[in-house]
Amino acid sequence: MLKSLRGRIIFIAVILGICGYYIYANGLKLGLDLQGGMHLVVEIDDPDGTLTDEARADAIDRAETVLRTRIDELGVEEPLIQKVGSDRIIVELAGISDENQAKDVIRRAAFLEFKLVRSWVDFAPDLPRIDRVIVATLGADSLSSLGRDVQAPTSSIEELLFGAASEEGDSAAAEEGGAEAGEDAAVDAEGEQAAQDDASEAEEDDAAVLSPFTALLNQGSEDGVYLVAEEDVEAAELFLSIPEVQRAMPRDISLQWGMDPVGLTGRIYRQLYVLNEDAFITGQMLENAVSARDQQFNTPQVQFELSRRGGRRFAEVTGQNVGEFLAIVLDGEVVSAPVIRDRIGARGQIELGGSTLQEASDLALVLRAGALPAPLRIMEERTVGPSLGQDSVDQGRIAGMIGLVLVVLIMCTYYRVAGVLSVFALGVYVVLVLGGLAMFGATLTVPGIAGLILSVGMAVDANVLIFERIREELDAGRAVRTAVEDGFGNALSAIVDANLTTLITALILFQFGTGPVRGFAVTLSIGILASFFTALYVTRSFFFMYLSRKRATDPISI
Repeated sequence: MLKSLRGRIIFIAVILGICGYYIYANGLKLGLDLQGGMHLVVEIDDPDGTLTDEARADAIDRAETVLRTRIDELGVEEPLIQKVGSDRIIVELAGISDENQAKDVIRRAAFLEFKLVRSWVDFAPDLPRIDRVIVATLGADSLSSLGRDVQAPTSSIEELLFGAASEEGDSAAAEEGGAEAGEDAAVDAEGEQAAQDDASEAEEDDAAVLSPFTALLNQGSEDGVYLVAEEDVEAAELFLSIPEVQRAMPRDISLQWGMDPVGLTGRIYRQLYVLNEDAFITGQMLENAVSARDQQFNTPQVQFELSRRGGRRFAEVTGQNVGEFLAIVLDGEVVSAPVIRDRIGARGQIELGGSTLQEASDLALVLRAGALPAPLRIMEERTVGPSLGQDSVDQGRIAGMIGLVLVVLIMCTYYRVAGVLSVFALGVYVVLVLGGLAMFGATLTVPGIAGLILSVGMAVDANVLIFERIREELDAGRAVRTAVEDGFGNALSAIVDANLTTLITALILFQFGTGPVRGFAVTLSIGILASFFTALYVTRSFFFMYLSRKRATDPISI
């Protein structure tokens, strides 16, 4: 199919449709240099030089983990957090609105806590009081609107059908008084079913209004852990942020979110843990944590070591709560909640039966991150204002337009009809590149625009190789169709060599480069693949379309 002219046209149209959809749905994400933001370089603050090189490298690894956790609370899309060398981290926050908040979040020392998970039974009696406070504070009207948005279930197909049948039955009965008794009975039954469904929906809406917070909570498989649907998390956080609700919370209990979402029965949930308000130990008492495998069962585990004081406290609490869950909380989010299987002293281990060794390594890194030996210090700070970003966008747009116009003029003037066909193929190429950037969620930067312009030149270069080979075949006396086929075939090896070597270079730049260089590499890589496709497939298809309207003996302008 893809070799026939019709098949080629359909395939190209489908590819363009997919790219157009992603461009429309996702848009293009602009980098720091195009929309403004902050560029920070941070390092471990060790003025006395007490850290060894090994300890400093480990501290940087921990700091990177902490920063990745914290940056999410700033609401920044596509942040760049990357280690440079063994002692520094680059942080780029595009489109940041509150610079002081960003710096405070980065400077803040990591805070690791160990808390006991409470039972649902301990918290359930307080839920009605919390619901009443929410209703009294926000009002029933606001909750009714909020409930329809995040809580009220959508109508099922059956409900919609029953409702439609009831309305049609009522209308028919009003217009035609002679309906048969059986049909009337069927309509009445459908109408009664619709009424029951409406009553059921009304009861659910009333429950969402009268018990707004409780209606969002689903009991998980583990005691003391609620599941909140991802689409309801925003409403739950709104309720918990109300000062009156915070005062209504029991004094010895706190609710804290799990760090990672979970998928159950085709839906995404966030875990909401019922914890003790006070932590019995903090990260200051943790001295080390490493990942390992259990020698007997070959399961991943995390082995940790506490200070002498922390070990005594840990042994006391774990000895009194064997069989209960222990929450490990980093910066206010629960990272893990393993079961206490035995009394644990200064040295202990966390069993991760269903996890991988990499997950154990990540948890060990999180534990060490909660005990950073020194705070982070901002070494360099640059603010890119929106005016500079807009200037960069305008300059990039002007450079791109000038380059494209020159390419179009040169190709159409020198290669005539073949040049016009290559210009159409170049238009397809641009859509493919932009669609690829949108599809992969890549961030477009000023160096990325340079990579786009460079890949345009490579796309034109491929067409030049093909057209010159076609000219050579025509000069040798070949028929037009034969010359076109041989021209594309003979130019293939040179095009593959040129594109492959450039693609390898782009991949190396992406692997080892930093922000702007990686942006250049991403755009260049997508452009190379798009230029290869357009030169060998799209341009060839346009040639077939052009030649299909000409006789085999007619000359071609090239």
